[in-house]
Amino acid sequence: MPVRRFADGEVVMGRWPGSVLYYEVQVASYNDLTHLYTVKYKDGTELELKESDLRSVSSFKHRKSNSSSSSPSRRSGSRSRSRSPGRSAKGKRRSSSQSRESKEEKKKTVRETNLTFLKLSENNTSRYNGEPDSTERNDTSYKPLQQQKFESEVEIRHVLDQYSLRPRREKKIEETFLEERVFEMAKTTEKVSTQTKELEFGGRIGAFCMIFFLPATVFYLLLMCKQEDPSVMNFPPLPALGSLWETRVFGVFLLWFFVQALFSLLPVGKVVEGLPLLNGRRLKYRINGFYAFVLTVAAVGTSLYFEIELHYLYDHFLQFAVSAATFSVLLSIYLYARSLKAPKEELSPGGNSGNFVYDFFIGRELNPRIGNFDLKYFCELRPGLIGWVIINLAMLLAEMKVQDRNMPSLSMILVNSFQLLYVVDALWNEDAILTTMDITHDGFGFMLAFGDLVWVPFIYSLQAFYLVSHPSEISWPTASAIIILNIFGYYIFRGANSQKNAFRRNPKDPKLAHLKCIPTAAGKSLLITGWWGLVRHPNYLGDLIMALAWSLPCGFNHILPYFYVLYFTCLLIHRENRDGHQCKKKYGLAWERYCQRVPYRIFPYIY
Repeated sequence: MPVRRFADGEVVMGRWPGSVLYYEVQVASYNDLTHLYTVKYKDGTELELKESDLRSVSSFKHRKSNSSSSSPSRRSGSRSRSRSPGRSAKGKRRSSSQSRESKEEKKKTVRETNLTFLKLSENNTSRYNGEPDSTERNDTSYKPLQQQKFESEVEIRHVLDQYSLRPRREKKIEETFLEERVFEMAKTTEKVSTQTKELEFGGRIGAFCMIFFLPATVFYLLLMCKQEDPSVMNFPPLPALGSLWETRVFGVFLLWFFVQALFSLLPVGKVVEGLPLLNGRRLKYRINGFYAFVLTVAAVGTSLYFEIELHYLYDHFLQFAVSAATFSVLLSIYLYARSLKAPKEELSPGGNSGNFVYDFFIGRELNPRIGNFDLKYFCELRPGLIGWVIINLAMLLAEMKVQDRNMPSLSMILVNSFQLLYVVDALWNEDAILTTMDITHDGFGFMLAFGDLVWVPFIYSLQAFYLVSHPSEISWPTASAIIILNIFGYYIFRGANSQKNAFRRNPKDPKLAHLKCIPTAAGKSLLITGWWGLVRHPNYLGDLIMALAWSLPCGFNHILPYFYVLYFTCLLIHRENRDGHQCKKKYGLAWERYCQRVPYRIFPYIY
């Protein structure tokens, strides 16, 4: 086991990642497994550095003293010339005057050199800015990685040429050494280290349990909705394994998936660029989700016109869930296999731990693509989200048939309308998803594949599925109150997300001039007014209010329709804790100031 060189609390000089500049830092801790030092800069920023990137303070002071001394060769290398006494005295006066000017020039040189280094460090920090869910602004203009390295190299050469006080021979040797160091740094920086240090969801054991727990939860809830008494303690009987699989149902699911994929490839809609990746690239995305939704609605309407009943979806709902789960597992295996050949800079920072189970669950590759077809981006909005609306419509028609109604119940109409608004809003503002953690941070593995293809369409439609077998009659005054509640939640949700996306895309927009923010050492700013000055995650608050409005039409006879509210609350608390931890490491003292200004996380004056 290697012996650590620096102790906790020791003040050393640490190299800023991606540059040749060293700053004074304090050692916070040392990881025996990764052999990395966690260091803290004066502004509170914390980073993990290798031991080779740390130097003792005394070594820097020694270099400074050596570099400032004059060379013996320069002192003895002047030519002797015979001068008259008068000219010699005049030369002495001129020499002393030049000496004073030389000292002043040296001081100016040090000041200008420091300013140049400061500018370089500011440019370099922008490369390591992630996109946590908190609203933030990038105050520095973005430059590609290669351009930043080139500019750093040119400025370093300029400093050496113009301000070096050493002899030309020493200057040339130092310049050659620094030039080789710059190119060496450039090569190592291109290979971005994405090794996952901190594991979520209980680590390896938690990820292993979640792979089985999530499908079990889906099937348990769907079986409960089929029972006459869907009480939590009334465990449903397990169906025969043969009844859970039907090849025709799996074929229908595959047809649905590939038709949606075909719609996403149509050359309609605008093409936008995503946020910059760690290697400086920006991926392009075709924004045509709303057009795909319109085509899907037209296709479903045509099938209903020709009397193709959607009741088949209700009768085989459990088989469709099994088919979707099977497909998500196969897709996850394919995603993990292809990630083994992916370049390191294309891996997810959160799903590259080296453990098969954890990486399979979280997802190793950040943006897996087949040509220009982005698998994660497609699954986020298309088959699951649009499928959710089709399932709700099928449940509405099934309610009329099962309960022998001439028109659907008011409760079913409210559930369908509220959730239709939510889906249409997501597809209409499709480009907003490009700034979310799912796209910018999380890899595409079992967690997102199962969540997009199984959890969203089959759990989010739980209220509609419940109402088919358990009717709930509500009055118009009650319905009006629920409608107002949903509109209020949607108003918060849309206002907060629109403000966040506009702030990230163009922080200099005149419409955002009234907003105040806290600058950070990472080159970004944190909003402290507007929606994001009310709580740290106002979009989560709007989500929860809408989720409650979706469940209230089902009544209070059973807790089953409120499962989505409970699940969503736990999910948002987990996300808030994760985001807060990442922001604290990234922004240091600025994040502590932000938390003091905005103390409430999701619920004003409560939490």
